[in-house]
Amino acid sequence: MKNETLALAQALIARKSITPADEGCQQLIVERLAPLGFVPEVMVFGDVTNLWIRHGVASPVVALAGHTDVVPTGPLDQWRSDPFVPTIRDGCLYGRGAADMKTSVAAFVTAAEALVRDNPRHRGSLALLITSDEEGPSVDGTVRVVEALKRRGESIDYCIVGEPSSAQRFGDTIKNGRRGSLTGRLWVKGVQGHVAYPELGRNPVHLAAPAIAEMAATEWDRGNEYFPPTTWQISNVHAGTGAQNVIPGVMQVDFNFRFSTASTPDSLQARVREILDRHGLEYSIDWTLGGKPFLTPRGRLVGTLCATIERVTGVKPEVSCTGGTSDGRFIFDICAEVAEFGPINRSIHKINEAVAIEEIEPLARIYRETVEALLDS
Repeated sequence: MKNETLALAQALIARKSITPADEGCQQLIVERLAPLGFVPEVMVFGDVTNLWIRHGVASPVVALAGHTDVVPTGPLDQWRSDPFVPTIRDGCLYGRGAADMKTSVAAFVTAAEALVRDNPRHRGSLALLITSDEEGPSVDGTVRVVEALKRRGESIDYCIVGEPSSAQRFGDTIKNGRRGSLTGRLWVKGVQGHVAYPELGRNPVHLAAPAIAEMAATEWDRGNEYFPPTTWQISNVHAGTGAQNVIPGVMQVDFNFRFSTASTPDSLQARVREILDRHGLEYSIDWTLGGKPFLTPRGRLVGTLCATIERVTGVKPEVSCTGGTSDGRFIFDICAEVAEFGPINRSIHKINEAVAIEEIEPLARIYRETVEALLDS
């Protein structure tokens, strides 16, 4: 696999696949893997392109999951080089998606190529699940592929998601779960009026402030062995007409829970309502469940992945559930063991996103050796 992963990562970065566009990235994968006997299935939903490509028909099924879409670049004049012209300098590969996550996708492909070339009659099945809707709303991507597989009665035994999990040093962290995301949009009702006559109005900002302060100070849970405590954060607040002499008639507050398996969406919603009711507010609220938390206990996948990382890098990884959401939350519906591993995450979504060259081929080796061990289990 020497240099092959780097070359493929460069080819993928050169495709301007800003979410939900794929711009031919998945076709490039098909062209490389189909001649080796992988059977591709392209699933298009709306503007989103998804790929389920599999070698073998038996169990166990080991899947490598990732995405070809990237976030927008931000101000181009702040990049030292064109974000869609892969550039090597100072020992790093620069470009949008270098760390999140085109290098991981490239490593998936070269790992799969090497494994099948060396052992075309391997035990079980190796599959790649690739979407162009991870950085966007995530409604026509991995979740739709999982639904399609579930309808057909297909499941996955082990899945590695190529998210950039490493924190400070390549190999120092894998993710064996993620917190759930629950968003609320709250409207607190008041009575609009003139600021000079507050007795004729009811200011919803003043009314809501004590309840908001209480929610900000609430301990929602204490987490558990794997998860940190649930957090509650306000993301947007709006009230008023724009005029400085008008008491607003309504206040809108957008907030988000990142919650552990120590809480449930229902329990969090009930506690929010209890606080709002106790403060005597007139309100309405809409809820959006972005994803439930998922957790893979230490077992075959986590143990094998950790052992392989330590053997290849000399680094003993920490097993963590920190960070935001990932498509692992969808895959967990048909796969009991899901873990995430990839490059260092310090530059993801930033200007001058990059991955260290020295991480690239070891990443492919880790994927290959982990898959081989799982297929032989």
